[in-house]
Amino acid sequence: MSMEEKQNSQTFQDFNQSVLKPSTREEISEIIKLSYKKSVPLEITCLNSKKKIGRNFQTEKTIDLSKYSGIIEYKPEELYIKVKSGTPIEEIVKELDKNNQQLAFEPTDFGYLFSGKSNWGSIGGVVSCNFSGPRRFKVGSVRDHLLGFQGINGKGETIKSGGTVVKNVTGYDLCKLLSGSFGTLTVLTELSIKVLPKPETSKTLIINNPHVKKALEYLGKSLSSSVDPSGGVFYPESFEKYFTFNDLTHQGALIGIRIEGPFVSVDQRIKRLCKELDLLVNEYSVLDVEQSNIFWNKTRNLEVFSNTKKNLVRIVVPMSETLNLLQKLKNMDFSYFLDWGGSLIWLELNDISIKILNEIREITKQHKGYFTLIKVEEDMKASADIFTIDPIKYKISEKIKKSFDPKRILNPGKMYTGI
Repeated sequence: MSMEEKQNSQTFQDFNQSVLKPSTREEISEIIKLSYKKSVPLEITCLNSKKKIGRNFQTEKTIDLSKYSGIIEYKPEELYIKVKSGTPIEEIVKELDKNNQQLAFEPTDFGYLFSGKSNWGSIGGVVSCNFSGPRRFKVGSVRDHLLGFQGINGKGETIKSGGTVVKNVTGYDLCKLLSGSFGTLTVLTELSIKVLPKPETSKTLIINNPHVKKALEYLGKSLSSSVDPSGGVFYPESFEKYFTFNDLTHQGALIGIRIEGPFVSVDQRIKRLCKELDLLVNEYSVLDVEQSNIFWNKTRNLEVFSNTKKNLVRIVVPMSETLNLLQKLKNMDFSYFLDWGGSLIWLELNDISIKILNEIREITKQHKGYFTLIKVEEDMKASADIFTIDPIKYKISEKIKKSFDPKRILNPGKMYTGI
């Protein structure tokens, strides 16, 4: 028996199990070919950090990619790293730290939200979901840092796009399409990711106790300023207990504006921003690099919602629409904070129903935004729409799904019914 036949024989044997753990791309392809032939639906998982996001769906088998892990190639001087899709984000971060580099899109650690402890998940999961951290408005989303990929479609065929250089314009950019598809189009196998140097230092301007309207005004001026901030967040007063600065608990609402870069410029840029915003000395404080990092880690990882039993909605709108949207929601029982300079709303709902969710979704559409249901009671997932989509975009998504996965075997129904 040839080596290939032995591998296929082992895959056939493993296919009798409900959870399949391939360790090679060939095994992943063979599993999908068998599933396609037998019309067996598959759930795609790895470290399960985002497993609870999206619709519940029924599958006969699960592909667990946790054994398909490892760094294939890392060239710090060329600013990219190539990895297998099951590689933990934590492992990638540790390797980049050795060369003072980073994933600039700041992957969110959803472990705090769902289990109360850290679980960054895998790089494949991060790319598939396309959730980006506070630096989003400055450097783009996850998909903007994906240089190329290799994956297996719903027939078991290998597809690839892009490369390992920052400037790559060959053909249609499938990277943009697959990032954010939640594993419904392909099983990603290899990913080439752009990396960037870490800034020399980072400090955060904290503006004390503003009203939301004033906060959005400050954030708008900051983001359009020449000081070039890399983070802008607003926490209402209800979150004051989560923040301690200089060993003192913060009182009231706050704005955080992050300034990063060379040591010689950061302090000067903060001073210039304070002057542009016309702040009085008693209206602000500045966090040093250590406290600044703690503040933004808490923000990026949603630690203010750590292990919440309530429901969490993610809304993205143009910043000019944020205040009007919040005002239309004022009769609902919720708490929230704003990220991305005011265009990302993390909305924690105390009371939940399909009617309330539909109302929030419609208000979001009216304000040119989109809605994602991040955390909700399990018995509501069957009837609640997780993502915002209109009929035209649904039809387009349906056709794309059919071209990549004609028998709907990859994460069927994860995003939308029928896809």
